[in-house]
Amino acid sequence: MFDAPDRMVEIDVLALPETTVILLASVIEPLRAANRIAGRTIYRWRLLSLDGKPVETTAGIAMPVDGAFTAGNETNPLFVVSSYNWRRSNTTMLKMALSRAARHRSMISGIESGTWLMAEASLLDNHRVTVHWEDIDDFAVRYPQIDVVRERFVIDRRRMTSGGALPTLDMMLEIIRRRQGYSMALEVSRAFLYERGGGGDVRPAPNSVGVLDKRLFQVVRLMEETVGQPLTVEQLAGRTKISARHLQTLFQKSFGVPPHEHYLALRLNAARRRVIESDVSLADVADGTGFNSASAFSRAYRAQFQESPSETRRRQRP
Repeated sequence: MFDAPDRMVEIDVLALPETTVILLASVIEPLRAANRIAGRTIYRWRLLSLDGKPVETTAGIAMPVDGAFTAGNETNPLFVVSSYNWRRSNTTMLKMALSRAARHRSMISGIESGTWLMAEASLLDNHRVTVHWEDIDDFAVRYPQIDVVRERFVIDRRRMTSGGALPTLDMMLEIIRRRQGYSMALEVSRAFLYERGGGGDVRPAPNSVGVLDKRLFQVVRLMEETVGQPLTVEQLAGRTKISARHLQTLFQKSFGVPPHEHYLALRLNAARRRVIESDVSLADVADGTGFNSASAFSRAYRAQFQESPSETRRRQRP
């Protein structure tokens, strides 16, 4: 699933009765946002139910589906999405279908209570998995052959598991990061996560996880304010009265990348927006996002987005 980043990926989403709307959205919406930001279809999905009929969600909204789930020989990644009363769906027929599907699917994911259904079908034996934090102890006792860990989501070989709606959003961002890079994942996260600023304004949050360290928050804001004249890591650290080494540690812990990579992602994303949304020259875009030459900008841009700035402008604005 994580190879060939320029190849379109199609996924199947099996929604079980009494699934929450937000849980389904946490799987699908990041992929939709990635398509919008990329300006092309890099992800497609089919929503499936057990019987091919609309799925009744906990909000009382009947979710239309594309068809019924069958084992078949499909290789598309399969996401098993379940919230409440998973035992009602835990039939012998479903367990057999999941077991058959596992022979062909490139990846199977258990979303919240979907992890229980996968465990019942013996798809998680000898794998690292996670479940909703309320269920971890019960799950570990019931399935001693499974390595249960207290993490938001886990990717272990051909299995993925998540512990709820927000952890699933994090997991989908990780999928996008592995396939399309950190810049794309950062831009997708900014489409969903917001913070309330001064004067009641609402603006995108700086990252995909909560920033607990106030100094790290200040550094991220400083990065966003200086994309046109980027500072060194030492300068960033000095302005927030923190050592450069500690700043490196904080970024790695909170973002999973060093400061310079996050900074570059912010600059490239800002450049991409200007390429698409403005008529300024590409040389001015490069200068306005802190690149010392058009050629350096073009190399960095192509390395991140797999196309040149001019190709993006032609494709996005025919």
